Amino acid sequence: MAQFHLLRERRFGPFFAVQFLGAFNDNALKQSIVIYFAPLLSVEQAEIVSQLATALFIAPYFFLSALSGQIAEKTEKSAFIRGVKLLEIGIVLIAVIGFKLKALWVLLIALMLLGAQSTLFGPAKYSLLPQVLRREELIAGNGLVEMGTYIAILTGQIAGAEVVAIPEHGVWLNSLMLLLVAGLGYIAALRIPPLPSLVPDLKIRWNIWSQTIQIIRDAKKEKAVWLSILGISWFWLLGALLMIQLPTFVLSLLGASTSVITLCLIAFSIGVGAGSVSCEFLSRGRIELGLVPFAAILMTLFLIDLFFTTRGYLPPASQIGWKEFFISQSHWSSNLRILFDFSMVGFFGGVYSVPLFALLQSRSKEEERSRTIAANNIINSLFIVFSAIIAYIFRNLFKLSIPEMFLLAAVLNAIASVYIFSLLPEFLLRFLVWIVTNTAYRLRVEGVENIPEKGAFVLVANHVSYVDAFVLGSAVPRPVRFVMHYRFYEIPILKWLFRWAQVIPIAGKSESQTILENAFSEIKKVLREGNPIGIFPEGALTRTGEIMDFRKGIERIISESPVPVVPVALRGLWGSWFSFEGGAPLKKLPRRFRSTIHVVIGKPIPPEEVEAEKLRLAVAGLYEKESS
Repeated sequence: MAQFHLLRERRFGPFFAVQFLGAFNDNALKQSIVIYFAPLLSVEQAEIVSQLATALFIAPYFFLSALSGQIAEKTEKSAFIRGVKLLEIGIVLIAVIGFKLKALWVLLIALMLLGAQSTLFGPAKYSLLPQVLRREELIAGNGLVEMGTYIAILTGQIAGAEVVAIPEHGVWLNSLMLLLVAGLGYIAALRIPPLPSLVPDLKIRWNIWSQTIQIIRDAKKEKAVWLSILGISWFWLLGALLMIQLPTFVLSLLGASTSVITLCLIAFSIGVGAGSVSCEFLSRGRIELGLVPFAAILMTLFLIDLFFTTRGYLPPASQIGWKEFFISQSHWSSNLRILFDFSMVGFFGGVYSVPLFALLQSRSKEEERSRTIAANNIINSLFIVFSAIIAYIFRNLFKLSIPEMFLLAAVLNAIASVYIFSLLPEFLLRFLVWIVTNTAYRLRVEGVENIPEKGAFVLVANHVSYVDAFVLGSAVPRPVRFVMHYRFYEIPILKWLFRWAQVIPIAGKSESQTILENAFSEIKKVLREGNPIGIFPEGALTRTGEIMDFRKGIERIISESPVPVVPVALRGLWGSWFSFEGGAPLKKLPRRFRSTIHVVIGKPIPPEEVEAEKLRLAVAGLYEKESS
């Protein structure tokens, strides 16, 4: 896939190596502690140690995220990351001493310190990406980071468990591995190019509690950012809820050994990695929020399938390993289906989370981005704790079986998704747009870099078909409010959708002066708030395929709200079922499917240069350029 070229570039490759090696060491140390002390403890004690290790590692995210967000905001990021990696080497040395002394308390302290080190790294890790990547590379970069993180988690857990268990020399080999990985992480950090602070004068506030509350409040100011945080955190909760059930599910319900636990983890992790890097292809390199509802629906369906696959499962008479798990005659198809469901939940989890991370980075304020990431880490940690509480309540108080827990996860995922998407219709609108443009057409976009990243602007385009707004909405990375003739707006079946999409109805002077003035008033308000507007200045669909004269309303809009105007040409829609070519739209037989349409976006035109005829010529020039 195209995004892998980023791994070879200095602006991204060393950072990717740093985050991958750090995630590997975190999980290798945690797993090696549990495995090393398991033979020395009872089953109940070993379970307590495992839970305590997880709690100690997560705890710093609650208490240090606010501070780490401020430090990452204030300091030059490459130097800060090098300092964090040096700290990791020191912490690993403490862990080596703990293994040498067989001192569990020393190892748990080292693990908590490693959690603190990861907390420090977290805000710098994700706020760094928008500084080193172009906007059209954010999906690719986040996909690679997400893939790398889950592969590192998986390989770290496996390596930590396997190496420390090697007879006689396991402890020393494990210690050497941890030190080597930490050292390689520091070497990689030396190659990260300088990344200057965006807020060098920021005053660090040391009151952790008040700052934690403050950064969460600040994150909630931007609705899209806050709902992205909730969406990301929900995926962490869902994943943690599944992982909590996994040991009991495999050992008791499936009657399999711990090797099958690893097998399920591999299926889930590979799924997340594959889904994460697939976002680049599915979204054509853009931050496509339509993927989020799509992925949420598919996650729910595969969780439901996991319930139906396992609810009548009868375990074998004796415990089986991973090889027998594949060749078991009585359970062969069910076992493969279980692995497939785990991998698909992971796959669509990756598709779900990557656009949310990219949205979080792109919509948060530059000068507050690290602190916004810190707020995300805090909420993520809270949701992971909630997952443990949910698991305890429904398993111990309501006595749900493991299959019923999978069904519960599906129901909760559906409810949470509907709630989040209802708060921000942009998610579902982008989903509808994505479905239309990816099933009926093959969309090609040129000039997306000409769309202003921030601030108000007016998008003007030629009007060819009834789906023009869908096509433009899919091509433009920012949410656009479109202006529509009031008669179309009032169509009974579609009116609820138009109202939900916040379409602005407009009329001609001779039709309704009230509707006209209300429309201009609403347009002015939207632009004043810094949001884009989309209009089709021809005022009607073309009957010939040629671009008609632009009406003067665009001049009034810009005179009242001086903002840039972005010209756009739509080509390939003339001749579609939704255009006038060959007959009235929707009243003729469709003649083609999956045809290629082009959206050509021109450079913004300053408000002082805006004239209706000049805009028409600009759009016509882009139209002819694309057709040549």
